[in-house]
Amino acid sequence: MEEVRMTSRVPNEVHSKSMGVSRRGFLGNASAGIAGSLVVGPAVAETLADVPPREDGADLSGRSERSKYVKIARIPEAGPGKRNVDPSDAINSKAPLDKLFGSITPADLHYERSHSGAPDLDPALHRLLIHGMVQNALVFSVADLKAMPSISRLAFIECTGNGWENWKKADENLTVQNTHGLVSTNEWTGAPLKLLVDLVGKDSGSNWMLAEGGDAAGVARSIPLTDEILNEAFVAYGQNGEPLRPAHGFPMRLVMPGFEGNLNIKWLRRLKFGDQPWMTRWETARYTQLQANGKATQFQLRMETNSVITSPSGTMVIKPGYQRITGLSWSGHGKIAKVEISTDGAKSWKQAQLNHPVLPKAQARFQMDWTWDGKPTKIVSRSTDEKGNVQPARKSFIAAMGTNALFHYNAQQTWGIDETGRVRNVLD
Repeated sequence: MEEVRMTSRVPNEVHSKSMGVSRRGFLGNASAGIAGSLVVGPAVAETLADVPPREDGADLSGRSERSKYVKIARIPEAGPGKRNVDPSDAINSKAPLDKLFGSITPADLHYERSHSGAPDLDPALHRLLIHGMVQNALVFSVADLKAMPSISRLAFIECTGNGWENWKKADENLTVQNTHGLVSTNEWTGAPLKLLVDLVGKDSGSNWMLAEGGDAAGVARSIPLTDEILNEAFVAYGQNGEPLRPAHGFPMRLVMPGFEGNLNIKWLRRLKFGDQPWMTRWETARYTQLQANGKATQFQLRMETNSVITSPSGTMVIKPGYQRITGLSWSGHGKIAKVEISTDGAKSWKQAQLNHPVLPKAQARFQMDWTWDGKPTKIVSRSTDEKGNVQPARKSFIAAMGTNALFHYNAQQTWGIDETGRVRNVLD
């Protein structure tokens, strides 16, 4: 089993200096780091004379809808460069990272990837079979899982194809939703895998697990039973405080914090334990990496350290003066330790503020004050996790991986800004 892992070491940089407003006075000691030129011009008015008057609101209802003024949605695509397709031709739908705040993705905007659509499964009839090298094969209903001690955890899930638009060339008209919209963070709730393992009495010689979904494609993956996976994986039935959405595995799915999205099997129907991988088509014909030397990497399971600036980002237009750079960072190895931002094309770096809490294997929001002088430049972020893994520059990433591969692209994302303030996607 081979796993590609690229790390590098980068120097620490000092925080950017405040540009005016007191950090302590505005944010308090707990959130120092965001201070800057918060007031960028004179107030428009000092009264509410031009503000619309108060009005009666809508009646209470069974659920809250978004405001009619909020236009936000995912983007269906059929593969690299095949965007805005008819939903019937799409293989995934990307999250609108440029329109989201904080680090948690709304459930209905969490990216979607499926191989045969989302089945509409009856939770009263659905079952999970656990068998193989176990003492007692068991079948569990959704009600059985909900009756067990549960855990809730914030964790990102990322498609291995996230970032595939930039493997070989950069389309300058891409948004951050196009380039990085195949990652999302939710709070997941479910039954710990370790508890299920104990209930069936897994044989000591069993060190692999086959997880199979209930969709028509029958997606199934072999998963090594490392201590990390046994201690952290769980079978989820909850998503952001509600039952899983059908697109995300209702009524139950496997959640594997830090590991590639296709291991987080949706519509979970079977777990089988054994002493070797099953070599399904999903880990032989699919989800392998063709390297520069012509050999393929198999079982490259962990998602690497990554980050992306979400504002300013592709197709946005900015004006000279104060800017608040913000984005998301994440790592399958654990917590993000720091994020650095360059506003001069990676010539120099400044450390950004991380919004707390920063949790293991969950996305962390970062931000930094910047004053743009109106001259063409490039902005880019790089993240470092708690184990010292550093997000690689694109040149070093391609030098190691080549351009034959399609998955696990985690090179630094560069946005170019021209003299008109137009932000575009560039490779470096």
